[in-house]
Amino acid sequence: MLVTSKAARFGLLVAGVMLAGSISANDKPLQLAQLTDGFDAEKTYMQSCFACHSSGAAGAPRVGNADDWAMRIEKGMDVLVANSISGVNAMPPKGLCFTCSDEDIKAVVQYMVDKSQPE
Repeated sequence: MLVTSKAARFGLLVAGVMLAGSISANDKPLQLAQLTDGFDAEKTYMQSCFACHSSGAAGAPRVGNADDWAMRIEKGMDVLVANSISGVNAMPPKGLCFTCSDEDIKAVVQYMVDKSQPE
């Protein structure tokens, strides 16, 4: 079967992802949300987040600045991670880290929060 439309190809991709989530190995469900092999939160921060989160560009909270992060941290990690995955204000979804899984994003957010705690 030859699939030519973009919508059809996207539908097949979504169906494949949904099926992958139901496959099991050794009678244990596969966990799709996990850190990418060899993932390094600091390295990813430097590659994908540093430009805005070091300078405060477009209102990004600066890593290392506890005042910038205080109100955000009060909202909780779930909100911080959800905003980072979906994008918030001027920040695009996943901060343009196209290879990051949701768990990778969570690890990067945790890295930035840890670096931004009051001393």
